[in-house]
Amino acid sequence: MLEFVRSLRRRRDFWTRLPAFALAFLVAEIFYKFKSFSVECAAFLVTWLIIDVIVDQLAKRLEPPKGRSLQ
Repeated sequence: MLEFVRSLRRRRDFWTRLPAFALAFLVAEIFYKFKSFSVECAAFLVTWLIIDVIVDQLAKRLEPPKGRSLQ
């Protein structure tokens, strides 16, 4: 999450982090009804972390290897 806040200055990183935030927010809004703000907030943050890690791993697998030309 700290990386998300820092990425507000870097436009490319912001747009790669935004989908994870939006999906975590949607999941929390639909599924988390714990009747406790603290528990819901913690669950949202953990969900955001997990989704962000998954998105980051997928992005690393999809980017071309460095040092190789695409010719």
